Amino acid sequence: MRFMAAEAEALRPGGETVVTRLADILVIQTIRAWLAHAPEARTGWLGALQDPQVGRALVLIHRDPARDWTLAALAKEAAMSRSAFAARFTQRVGMPAMQYLVHWRMQVAASLLREEDAGLADVAGRMGYQSEAAFSRAFKRCVGVAPGTFRRDGGLHGRMEKGAATGYDTLVE
Repeated sequence: MRFMAAEAEALRPGGETVVTRLADILVIQTIRAWLAHAPEARTGWLGALQDPQVGRALVLIHRDPARDWTLAALAKEAAMSRSAFAARFTQRVGMPAMQYLVHWRMQVAASLLREEDAGLADVAGRMGYQSEAAFSRAFKRCVGVAPGTFRRDGGLHGRMEKGAATGYDTLVE
């Protein structure tokens, strides 16, 4: 912290970059310490990331939510049987894998609807849906309002609730 303060006060070339990098390191170290010592860090999707197999599946879902994921495909990527993966994912994350996938897709879709001027068909395609109608039904089921209403209202009517036993909101509104 002293080095960061000194760097911020000195106004030397590259100082802003040094302070930014040091701040990044500080945040990472704080998160690491929290993960290592806080019991609540071992639950929900954050805790599940620490599980090698479930964590790999979560990374894949987050990296490519539009992929045509099936439980069998995720289990294969995690090098587990389908039934063992399903049970472990649900235990670690607090909801079944396919439900988590839908919730993650809707979280990403909500961000796209708020931040981009893409049409609903485009957002649907980017989330892996073959039709705008299927996407709209899934969005309304998860969020509580149709995607067009969500966009029109600036995302103010999002209603995703806390996932069962996960302790986190899947849509921050």
